[in-house]
Order: sequence, then structure tokens, then C-alpha cells
Amino acid sequence: MKVILFCGGLGTRIREYPESIPKPMIPIGHQPILWHLMNYYSRHGHNDFILCTGYKANIIKDFFLNYRPQAYADCVVSGFGTKVELLGKPEEDWRVALIDTGIWRNIGERLLAVREHVHDEEIFLANYSDGLSDVDLIAMIECFRASGKLACFLAVRPHLSFHFADIERDGALKGFRTADRSDLWINGGFFLFRPGIFDFIRPGEELVQEPFTRLIEADALMAYKHEGFWRAMDTLKDRQMLEDMVEQGAMPWRASAAGGTSSLPLAIAGS
Repeated sequence: MKVILFCGGLGTRIREYPESIPKPMIPIGHQPILWHLMNYYSRHGHNDFILCTGYKANIIKDFFLNYRPQAYADCVVSGFGTKVELLGKPEEDWRVALIDTGIWRNIGERLLAVREHVHDEEIFLANYSDGLSDVDLIAMIECFRASGKLACFLAVRPHLSFHFADIERDGALKGFRTADRSDLWINGGFFLFRPGIFDFIRPGEELVQEPFTRLIEADALMAYKHEGFWRAMDTLKDRQMLEDMVEQGAMPWRASAAGGTSSLPLAIAGS
């Protein structure tokens, strides 16, 4: 299955990081988060990627045009660098289409821009390219295929690090309480689509607003609930957490294809 990766946004929520680097190329350990995500899909058997570039597209393109697997693998160097022998088979065996979809387009517009690249796919995958998860992608795809629906998104628990204030009408403070995540689910940025999704998107629309509303009304959208690991890299704090996990060798997104945490489907019904 082909995998569409949205890589063209400005990444304004992590703008503390140098603006010379597009968000998908921000490193987690020695590799960009984009590399980690592509490796995740590759471990599940999906090696055909379509990258929707935009902001700093040249940096992403240069990464693949000048890609050196020895930079990320154990190797033996001789002849003062003229001969390089990889120790083991390279993990990457990717076909990567680099499509410049513009700087100011939103996700829905970027998806429409690469429509011709997936028109003959039964199912294709898509991702915001700014988060990692250990969801069992094989199980997620099987559930989606059996549903017959046109679209599916990964539903995850939000990371809430703040406290709620209980305040009376007169402004008196009753106290603080920790955030309750038990009933909260958000879009985790991992998508599954059938080509019929394009019939629900109009020019200029954001993906999860008007198109998803139409899908709900047509009973064609489902969510796949995941209780396991998921983390979006929205802030420097998020990046540091992922960086620490790599340094400690604790990378659940690199688990085996069927080794993710179990998840459950959740139908999204119309109102």
C-alpha cells in the first residue's frame, strides 16, 4: 500500500526549533522523525511513499537525493572512506515520490494534489508526519478493510500536563484537580483511506473539518482506538521526550509488525 506523508507545513507549534529545518526533518536521535516514521511503515511492509512537500522542500529532497545508509548503520570504512562495507542488510528499501504541494496548502489540499498517485489503490495510508506510535498497523488495516468504510483515523488519548481549576460563579476558587483523560480521544494523525475519500473533499477544505463531517453523515468514517504508545512532536518538550527514549533504547514504534499494543475499532456515527 502507498503511504502519503504530509511534509509541507510550517510547523509553527515547534517554532522554537531553528526555522532552517522543516518539522519532519527535526532529528530524534541521529535520524529525522520522518525517517523513524517511514521505518515504522516499512516494518509493516509498506515501502512506497509519497511525500507532500512544501516549506523547505529542498532540504527534504536533498536528504533523499544524497541518502547514505552508512550514516545510520554499523559499517566498516577503509581506504580513507573510499570503501564502505555495511554490516547487515540496510533497513531502508523505499520508493519515494517527492511532490511539491506548495507552502500554504492545508492537509486537504495536499491530499487532493497527489490524488493521481493513489487513484488505483484499494486502500492507501496517510500521516501528519509529526508523531510516532506502536499501533498494530496490520490489525488496523484488517479492521478498516472489513468495515467497508472510506476513511479511518487513529484515536488516541491526549497528553495533558496541566491541572483544571474548579471556580465558583463568584470567582471563588474551590481547588485544582488533575486532568481526566478517561473520556477524551483525539485524532492521532494516522489515516487509512479508500480512493472514494476524494469525492468528499472540496477545493480549499481542511481534511478533518468539512470532509470528515460529510463522511460522518454518510456513515463512511471510523476511528481506531489505541491505548498504547503515541506521541506527537508539537513542542520542544515533546521532542526531548522522544530524544530521551531513543538514547535509552526504548523505542516502541520500532516494535515488530504485530507487536504493537492492542486497539479497538470505534464507529463514528452521524448525529
